[in-house]
Amino acid sequence: MPRTVPGPGVDPAADEQALFRAARRDFLTRCAGGLGMVAAGTLLDPTLAAAAAPAAAPPAGVDVSAWGGTLGRTHLAPTAKRVIYLFQSGGPSQLDLFDPKPVLLRENGKDMPKSVLGTQRVTLMTRSQASFPAYGSPFAFARHGESGAWFSELVPHMARTADDWCFLKAVQSEPINHDPAVTFVQTGRQVPGRPAIGSWLHYGLGSECASLPAYIVMTSGTPDQPIVSRYWHSGYLPARCQGVQFQSTGDPVLFLSNPTGIDHAGRGDIIDTVGALNRLRLRTVQDPEIEARIDAFQLAYRMQVTVPELLDFSNEPAHVLELYGPDVKKPGSYAYQCLLARRLAERGVRFVQLFHGGWDHHANIPDGMRRQTANTDRATAALVTDLKQHGLLDDTLVIWGGEFGRTAFTQSTQGPNGRDHHPRCFTVALAGGGIKPGITYGATDDFGYNVAADLVHVRDLHATLLHCLGIDHERFTVRFQGLDDRLTGVEPARVVSEILG
Repeated sequence: MPRTVPGPGVDPAADEQALFRAARRDFLTRCAGGLGMVAAGTLLDPTLAAAAAPAAAPPAGVDVSAWGGTLGRTHLAPTAKRVIYLFQSGGPSQLDLFDPKPVLLRENGKDMPKSVLGTQRVTLMTRSQASFPAYGSPFAFARHGESGAWFSELVPHMARTADDWCFLKAVQSEPINHDPAVTFVQTGRQVPGRPAIGSWLHYGLGSECASLPAYIVMTSGTPDQPIVSRYWHSGYLPARCQGVQFQSTGDPVLFLSNPTGIDHAGRGDIIDTVGALNRLRLRTVQDPEIEARIDAFQLAYRMQVTVPELLDFSNEPAHVLELYGPDVKKPGSYAYQCLLARRLAERGVRFVQLFHGGWDHHANIPDGMRRQTANTDRATAALVTDLKQHGLLDDTLVIWGGEFGRTAFTQSTQGPNGRDHHPRCFTVALAGGGIKPGITYGATDDFGYNVAADLVHVRDLHATLLHCLGIDHERFTVRFQGLDDRLTGVEPARVVSEILG
């Protein structure tokens, strides 16, 4: 309200107070009316208050406001409710698993044609090589299932589930070294700091389970490269959207057990008191990190009840345990965590990611690949079969893949029979969640070195993943540093509609 000059005989202090009272009354009147309108709108449509910028949804959209997601509604009808991402860290060799190349066998040991190599980047580990000898796979391949998909002898269990998988044979990434490549697959950027896929999904869709985190991460294997927590960080999204790592030994979540002399009820009293103090502080400083801490304490308290039951496999039928193999009884093993992933999916966890290290085979492909597949093949196939038996595969998207593939030539500088990093083209396998089963999409050239047909960029993979969960990647944005940022970035990305069921 503009200030006025007091007339003659008017006390300036009294005039100032009258102006203040008038401005205050006007402010409160307007606020009351505005709050009433907000309340009425919320009663008529609760999704109106679900996000700062609610997504417009077509009639086919599904209401997810009850799950606490900021979208309020999905952009389209989802085919998947959750994701299990079996991330094979280190870069598994597609040429020794799913993409046989008879030409490589015929040309084994001979220099790769310069017309094939072109001017593509190679790593510093390969750049000093005098030649680039072709390396044909030492493993036998055969077609399996009605789909006729190719599998090497290393993965007989996955071969038995051939008709459940969709193979993307021409996936392309950009970074050529491990850390930026893993960061790129997880966040859509090579530089750290952006939210991971699971954080985006938690932020947009919320959680279906009040007693477990919406985004859970597990690690297994013996990584050649570090698997670091920023691969599942929430970036600029709220801290509550960060992935929660389950430990391989001891408490699955740190400090889940009560200290000596404290029982569950006593710990609840402590959390209530700390929560009250945190809320007082939150009202004063409005720091969203405090709100995330309150939520984390409360969730941890609920997990004290739910997690012991989650980790108790004694109620699993013998035939299910047999499906995963003997390692399923070893906490922290790949098999154990694959079964745990199914149990988490049953309980409504939105995004489960298992990082399994040890695929960085710069030397000795025969021994290294046999060791890795012996640890992963049976459990990977068991997870898909188990999900199907529990009626979960139709709405669970399973992803198998690493940060890049391996070269068609041998990397002689590191030792015999190894392969270098190759982001140019590699294989990713998908199952369930609205993906067409039993198909292969994309192809590489005769040497397995370049894309021959139907390239799928990592950004396209992200766009397709979001689409399966009912999200239009172009409309799912968050304002950051003055830009409407998104998982797929500003570069072109497309939904691979050819693989959708």
